[in-house]
Amino acid sequence: MTTLLWGVLPYVAFALLIAGLIWRHRYDKYGWTTRSSQVYESKLLNIASPAFHYGILFVLAGHLIGLFVPLSWTGSIGVSEHTYHLFSLYGGTAAGTLAVAGILLLVYRRRTNAPVFRATTANDKVMYLVLLAAIVLGMVAKLTHASGNGYNYRETIAPWARSLFTLQPDTDRMAGVPVLYRVHAVIGMILIALVPYTRLVHMFSAPLQYLFRPYVVYRSRDPRQLGPRPERRGWEKTRL
Repeated sequence: MTTLLWGVLPYVAFALLIAGLIWRHRYDKYGWTTRSSQVYESKLLNIASPAFHYGILFVLAGHLIGLFVPLSWTGSIGVSEHTYHLFSLYGGTAAGTLAVAGILLLVYRRRTNAPVFRATTANDKVMYLVLLAAIVLGMVAKLTHASGNGYNYRETIAPWARSLFTLQPDTDRMAGVPVLYRVHAVIGMILIALVPYTRLVHMFSAPLQYLFRPYVVYRSRDPRQLGPRPERRGWEKTRL
């Protein structure tokens, strides 16, 4: 079971991620979106969506630092284990709470708004459930081991995660990991495998020009204007 969970499942999840991205780009290029429902309701969406996206970005950043920045590196710049633990505890909890609040608001919006609910697929429901479970379990695992310096996952889970990229998974590192952390890791791998097959696939799109383009201003047509609308070019190059 140890080999299956920590030596096989990670590569299965990664293979499903890559295969799904290739398949989605090849056969569902026009479906590579969030399938926005803003046209149905925007007031609550304008609160829930930023809360979720900012929260999940900080959660992702915390995971990347925790898993791929070795303990020796933070120690070399004078960051003690206790300081790192406090930063991870409070920062991670705040980011996780923001992300969970955003997800719950998005779910509430979908459940209470009839047009949005009709546009919700079974795929969306599974995605919300797995995503919420991964974040909540990670927070519970962290808070359960909050006393002192907490559980030092950078000596067990982090080396195991890095060993996966050398194709020599150090599965023994996961033997003494607390159950909550192990369940969190398994659900995280399931989430990675699901990403290409859900609306989360849009995280791999990088519309960088949106960071620099001016605001889009919508205006009503002048009712005095007669005749057909003049032809205009679309998708013109953005001028900075």
